[in-house]
Amino acid sequence: MDIKTVGIVGAGQMGNGIAHVMALAGYDVTMTDISENALQAAIKLIDSNMERQVSRDKITAEAKADAMARIATTVTLTDLGPSDLIIEAATERETVKQAIFEDLLPHLKPHTILTSNTSSISITRLASRTDRPEKFMGFHFMNPVPVMQLVELIRGIATDSETYDACKQVVDKLGKTAASAEDFPAFIVNRILMPMINEAVYTLYEGVGNVQSIDSSMKLGANHPMGPLELADFIGLDTCLAIMNVLHDGLADTKYRPCPLLTKYVEAGWLGRKTQRGFYDYRGETPVPTR
Repeated sequence: MDIKTVGIVGAGQMGNGIAHVMALAGYDVTMTDISENALQAAIKLIDSNMERQVSRDKITAEAKADAMARIATTVTLTDLGPSDLIIEAATERETVKQAIFEDLLPHLKPHTILTSNTSSISITRLASRTDRPEKFMGFHFMNPVPVMQLVELIRGIATDSETYDACKQVVDKLGKTAASAEDFPAFIVNRILMPMINEAVYTLYEGVGNVQSIDSSMKLGANHPMGPLELADFIGLDTCLAIMNVLHDGLADTKYRPCPLLTKYVEAGWLGRKTQRGFYDYRGETPVPTR
C-alpha cells in the first residue's frame, strides 16, 4: 500500500521527533495530544531542531519550510482516523495505549495500519484488542528520533507481510535502518540496554561506585558515548522502571528485578532530565550527581 498520511498520537519527546522525520520525508502528518500547550511546544521544538539542521547544512531552508507546512495538530484523537498509518507514541502504560486504540477504531479507514512506538509491551496483546491484528505492528524509534538511525519493526503473531512491507518502506524513505524483532518483552535494544542500566543502578545502590565513577568508567573503559546513569536520566527513570517491570513480569527471571533504588527515585518524582532531577541534578548551570 502507498502510505501518504501519517497520524501521530502524542506530542512528547518521541511523538514530536517522529513528526519531524516524517514531515521531512514528505509525509503529511497530523499530530494529536490531549494538551494544546503540549502541541504548541512540540511545534516550536520541531521548528528549532529543523533550524539547527539548516544551520549545519543538513537540510535546506526550503525543505524545512515545506516540512513544517506538512504538520498539522489537533486535540481531537479521532481526527487521525483518515490517516494511512497511525503511530501511537503515548506514555509507556498498556492501559493508556489500549484506550487510545479503542477510541480510534470506529473512525479508521479499512486499510489504515496501526502501530505502536512501545519500547517493551507485547505487540500481539495490543493488537488483539483491535479489529485489525493483521494490520498492527510495533514501530519503535530510538531517541532522539532525528539523530538515531535504527527503527525496530516488531511483528505480532497476526501481522501480515503486506503490513510489514509497508512499514519497512516507510523506514527506508526516512533514510533509517530497520531491525526486525520478534515479539518478546523489550524486543532487541531494550532487552540488552535496560538490564545494563539496571545493573549500573545496583552498582550505585550497593556502594560499589558513585554516580560519577560509574558513568566515567563506562565512558572511558567501554567507550560508551554516555554513562548508563546519564543515559537513564535522558530516557526517563519512569520509562526505565516500566521496561524493567515488563521484562521481570514477562520473562519471570529474577535477573530482571528492578533495582530498589530505581523504584525509589521514580517514587520521589526524580525522573531525570524531564523533571530536572534524577541521578543528576540539572537545575544549575552544569549537572551535579545526586549521589
